[in-house]
Amino acid sequence: MRIVYIDQHYVPAATSFGGSRSLGFARRLVDAGHEVHMIAGAGARPALPGAGVIEHFVPVRYSNHMSYGRRIQAFAQFAFGAARAAARIPHDVIFASSTPLTVAIPGIYASRRHRTPMVFEVRDVWPELPIAMGALRSPATRWAATWLEAQAYRHSSEIVALSPAMSDSIRRRFPDAKVTVIPNNCDFLEFADADSAGERLRADTPWLGDRPMVLYAGTIGLANGVDYIVRMAARLSQIDPEIRVVVMGDGAKRDEVRALAERLGVLDRTFFLMPAVMRKDAVAYFAACDLALSTFRNIPALSANSPNKVFDALAAGRPVAVNNGGWVAEMIAESGAGLVLEPDDPAAAAEAVAKFVRHPQACEDARTAARRLARERFNRDLHCQELERILMRAAGVSATCHVTC
Repeated sequence: MRIVYIDQHYVPAATSFGGSRSLGFARRLVDAGHEVHMIAGAGARPALPGAGVIEHFVPVRYSNHMSYGRRIQAFAQFAFGAARAAARIPHDVIFASSTPLTVAIPGIYASRRHRTPMVFEVRDVWPELPIAMGALRSPATRWAATWLEAQAYRHSSEIVALSPAMSDSIRRRFPDAKVTVIPNNCDFLEFADADSAGERLRADTPWLGDRPMVLYAGTIGLANGVDYIVRMAARLSQIDPEIRVVVMGDGAKRDEVRALAERLGVLDRTFFLMPAVMRKDAVAYFAACDLALSTFRNIPALSANSPNKVFDALAAGRPVAVNNGGWVAEMIAESGAGLVLEPDDPAAAAEAVAKFVRHPQACEDARTAARRLARERFNRDLHCQELERILMRAAGVSATCHVTC
């Protein structure tokens, strides 16, 4: 089967920081005997040798530092460039992965031109989320986004949603849509040597050593509310100054986070702000941490998210703490794989975190629960089998699963 896979934010190399979902799926589909063409933005780097994914880069850059207006411009430029690229590639099925919602444009265009089916992947609830975040303010842009969403679903043979809440939102408004939930997941190949890498990291980092570490690894953007972590770290420095809080990543709010940490007197003392690192180094940090954080601003639309950092932590067998409601918080609470923190009370969060990381049995029980979740519910090999079945069903190919575990 020939697959055109469209993802503007594709992270192709294991040496890059960021989510590895698309690369992980694409590699497994290639290993199963399919031909995969990945159409990505210019910020991507070529994949490592042996990946087998045929990559096509559209010369449009995107950054979390961009204004909303500049981001929308980048989305539109990529959509039209990707449409030209996709139309030139013979294929049996198109797999268009949002965000942004505008990746539906090249998917629909190529689907119509070649008379081939499209499968659309929904990673965020659009347009509800950008409207809630204030990115789409005018009635015209809101109407356009709502119209494009409807076109994406109506032109899709099948839809993949990253969370139950996303699936529910789609089904409620488009009852005839064929929706399957495939959440973000755990790639055990990436984390095969994680424990030894984490031990080396601790040994080589003087300010860490054997102290407890709490880690946030991801985007430092408007939606993420990383100032919550800084305020939590300030309270932790009073409760238990040996606990290290690490924020690793980049984004529009990074400078503000640094300034706040400096003002509160914790920067480079108990709070450490690090740049985005290579993927293999991020794996080591997850393995070295005692607790991984996933934070968002207290906005209901964000509760449907499926954050990569949560599943990287589970893959490393590490507990997770979240500060927003939704399906991930429910999963963590029910499984015992971490903590659900008060969304608007970083001081209370600090108390809960300090108690947790200093309780060896609680940490070990949560690690066991995290490993169980990763293996039983979020195994990337099993999720890719499901994706392969969806793509083959859409393309009218026999739905025998070829992806090996």
